[in-house]
Amino acid sequence: MELTLASRTDGPFKIIEVGGEIDVYTAPRLREAIVAAIEAGHTRLVIDVENVDFLDSTGLGVLVGALKKVRGDGGTLDIVCTQERILKIFDITGLDKVFGLHDSVPAAMAAHD
Repeated sequence: MELTLASRTDGPFKIIEVGGEIDVYTAPRLREAIVAAIEAGHTRLVIDVENVDFLDSTGLGVLVGALKKVRGDGGTLDIVCTQERILKIFDITGLDKVFGLHDSVPAAMAAHD
């Protein structure tokens, strides 16, 4: 399955909507999208993975790397996800305590009001 990426800006937030599979083959495209957003000056990121069917350790590594980068710049990175199978990955790895996990984009943005 392919990876789909779409991004938009909402106030100070850059929202990156991801669909498909994030794996060793597609994770570099996600990394490029996140790096491009950061290089464009966006440090408040919301990554929407509601339409992601599969997430492996490579994808998690991209998200962790992005979180470190934006935090170093005083920014934030939150994840939108309600899918049990994806949330379980965050839980098993302990990353549910590292990322802000939200059930919607507005909830992720509201967490930083």
